[in-house]
Amino acid sequence: MDPIEQLLAERACQRLLLDLVKRLDFEEPASVAELFTEDGTWAWPAGDRLVRGRDALRVYFGSRPADRLSRRLMSNVLVEVTSAETATATSYFTTYRVDGYDGGMVPAGPPIQIGTYEDAFRRSPEGHWLLETRTVFLPFGGPTPHL
Repeated sequence: MDPIEQLLAERACQRLLLDLVKRLDFEEPASVAELFTEDGTWAWPAGDRLVRGRDALRVYFGSRPADRLSRRLMSNVLVEVTSAETATATSYFTTYRVDGYDGGMVPAGPPIQIGTYEDAFRRSPEGHWLLETRTVFLPFGGPTPHL
């Protein structure tokens, strides 16, 4: 693969991950499903949970409580292009969130989750990069506080 094509693929995958976080925190969470392949998956091995397929992902993310306030911090995003059509990534995340939010500033508290994502990407026939799989590893986690 040409070095410029590789850099463009890496950047497209990194941007997709940041778009996902933005959609979860600021936009319509159900729209996250559009960033996955039709057969894409979101998995939590420790909890033995798996959401498979774009429709199921739309329902899952769309079920987020309407009064939830969240902010996710992504870091250490390392994308590796494995072919012209595939890539993988590992990234770290920290999640702050509360339920029962009705506006204003919320006193800062500790993060609710700290973990890593392992992702696999596939380029669509139209040339867009999409998530094929996202696996969540959560060494630190706790309940979401309610205001």
